[in-house]
Amino acid sequence: MKVLLIDDDKLVCSSLQIILSADPDIQVVGTGYHGRDGIELYRKLKPDVLLMDIRMEIMSGLEAGDKIISEFPEARILYLTTFLDDEYIIKALHIGAKGYMLKQNYESILPALKAVYAGQNVYGDEIITKLPDLIGKANDTKSLDQYGITEKEYEIITKIADGLSNKEISELMYLSEGTVRNNISTILEKLNLRDRTQIAIFYYKNMK
Repeated sequence: MKVLLIDDDKLVCSSLQIILSADPDIQVVGTGYHGRDGIELYRKLKPDVLLMDIRMEIMSGLEAGDKIISEFPEARILYLTTFLDDEYIIKALHIGAKGYMLKQNYESILPALKAVYAGQNVYGDEIITKLPDLIGKANDTKSLDQYGITEKEYEIITKIADGLSNKEISELMYLSEGTVRNNISTILEKLNLRDRTQIAIFYYKNMK
């Protein structure tokens, strides 16, 4: 199994390379230190599995992973990070990563790589407990992407669907009424709708 390592901490890269190279079934074919390295080295080396950090300088692992999977849909990416942020996990699910592990679980990295190589999806115990809720959130994110709606606009849509006025929305979201009105105009244009009632109907038909 050919593995590409991408992590902005050179000590982590070096340590992982030592750990993985001790297994006769694994060949570390390259290392890089930011997302752009990940894209360039993936194109060049075509690894079986890309083991990559998330938060890095120049380009994040999530941005790099999105570009890699768009170009190489068969890519197997396993994220290895210190961050348990819902936003990161949802994005990893959304782009099609094969796994998400925390760095402190060093003993699980090798089995996780082999599982991903075998075609399985692998998530650490801490992530698994979050998955039922996160999958719902991930589906919401796909809806937003599908309709070109931002998270703020989506929140306004849900509040319109709940029957709230512009004033009530502005108070709940700490926005001016003018900002709420502007966002509603943008939502109507993006969804090709006429009025607030149609926004509420659209939400219950397509986004609920």
